[in-house]
Amino acid sequence: MASKRNIPVVDLSKFVHGNEAERAEFVQELGQAFHNIGFVGVKNHGIPKALIDKFYSTSKSFFGLPVGTKRQYEIAGLAGQRGYTSFGKEHAKQSEVADLKEFFQIGQTVADDDPIKSEYPDNVAVTEMPDFTNTGTSLYSAFEEAGAHLLKAIAIYLDLGENYFDDKIHNGNSILRAIHYPPITKEPDSAIRAEQHEDINLITLLVGASAGGLQLLNMDDEWMPITPEEDEIVINVGDMLQRLTNNYLKSTTHRVVNPPREMWHLPRLSIPFFLHPRSTMDLTCLDKCVTNDNPLHYEPITAGEYLDERLREIGLKK
Repeated sequence: MASKRNIPVVDLSKFVHGNEAERAEFVQELGQAFHNIGFVGVKNHGIPKALIDKFYSTSKSFFGLPVGTKRQYEIAGLAGQRGYTSFGKEHAKQSEVADLKEFFQIGQTVADDDPIKSEYPDNVAVTEMPDFTNTGTSLYSAFEEAGAHLLKAIAIYLDLGENYFDDKIHNGNSILRAIHYPPITKEPDSAIRAEQHEDINLITLLVGASAGGLQLLNMDDEWMPITPEEDEIVINVGDMLQRLTNNYLKSTTHRVVNPPREMWHLPRLSIPFFLHPRSTMDLTCLDKCVTNDNPLHYEPITAGEYLDERLREIGLKK
């Protein structure tokens, strides 16, 4: 199952549209990938290519706007959770060197009468580019749907029942982020566009970036390049899912490295979807994941409390 990209590749259509045997096979493939590596490539994920392409195009246009225009969409007090975050604001929790990126974030739109709406700020509409915001909202929904299927498979793998995550991710605090790594114009303080880190959320869904550079740290402490094939997405376990499973599923360290000097003039655009649960989700380690061989690693905490803690660590929240 291993590929030249150093991660397994699975076919989500086997789970969504397959027979009982195909679904069971997918569950095992995904579960083992998350247990052993923490990363997996997914094909036939159901996210329309035209939608991905359009959001790449409109994101590129947004980041090409004048800095002063972009900063109109940087909203104080939101800890970067909606709208624009300017270059050099975010850093990995163990690093004081800012990542070489700027980004724009789109969050949950609550369409029903769910009182959780009061927890979420409104999304930030870019008046110069309505297509950017509208396309992002549509892509957000497509990512949510694919992510829900993946979590159903993981719930089956963990013997929790297929619907374990359903109410926990309904109107969850997920984030769609368009990240722009500008061309490198001078010797950087670090050879890293995004310093090594682990994601905060349950799972991350990432469509292929416009340029390479993504690497994961394997169990032999070697950095391995991750390059998805066209029309594939890369999924990785986040710290919340690792915490829930008491480290049984791996939130793998990863980073984005700078290109060779002759490619410094090229920007990099990346579109991750960070699938978060509702703030009230209990991340207390599952009893079945606590054993003599794997004793309890974490104290109880809710998803909201954990997110707040981590946003402070990475410099987005004061």
